[in-house]
Amino acid sequence: MVEKWEKKNQFKPKGLDGISDQQIEYHFETHYNGYVTKLNEIWEKLPNADRSKANQNYSEFRELKLEETFNYDGSLLHEIYFESLKKDGLKNLSEELKKKISEDFGSYEKWVEDFKATGTAFRGWALLVYDLNTGKLRNIGADVHNTNGIWNAIVVMALDVYEHAYYVDYGAKRAPYLDAFMKNVDWASVNKRFEKAHKAYLAFK
Repeated sequence: MVEKWEKKNQFKPKGLDGISDQQIEYHFETHYNGYVTKLNEIWEKLPNADRSKANQNYSEFRELKLEETFNYDGSLLHEIYFESLKKDGLKNLSEELKKKISEDFGSYEKWVEDFKATGTAFRGWALLVYDLNTGKLRNIGADVHNTNGIWNAIVVMALDVYEHAYYVDYGAKRAPYLDAFMKNVDWASVNKRFEKAHKAYLAFK
């Protein structure tokens, strides 16, 4: 049976402060949907790829495996991104997560500063991850979906900083988009991912 990624239509946020419904619509239906569609095409082709011709310079199998990670990560990170956004979601930051952020970054404010700087410095993503190797929260950046990650880290929150995430609303200006994202974080959703990641860490260490 061929594996299939099912698109999660329920995670299309609306009525956000500073991020228009039109921006979300283009982003969700064109970009996120594109990654899911291509991932499913790759999964259709992989079972029949000729593994005897696998080669590191070029082979159909290599290309399919390489683009599998690109489209898989593109699908996953976009889902976490959309799940992380909700109108009036700011009030739901849990005391446990706020305490952890303060412990690992010095204060909540210093974390915000570092997270936004990460979103400015990288071309694709700013990610808050729970590092299962150390038990710490870290902000990491990625220029492309399937690069710059940390092994054994769980994504707790994802901020898409590709131009397609903000050009409808802000043109080439990224800074106001970063501010808008922070105004619309659905902390209830982020809390849940943090709690699951913490349980994984306790089991992992």
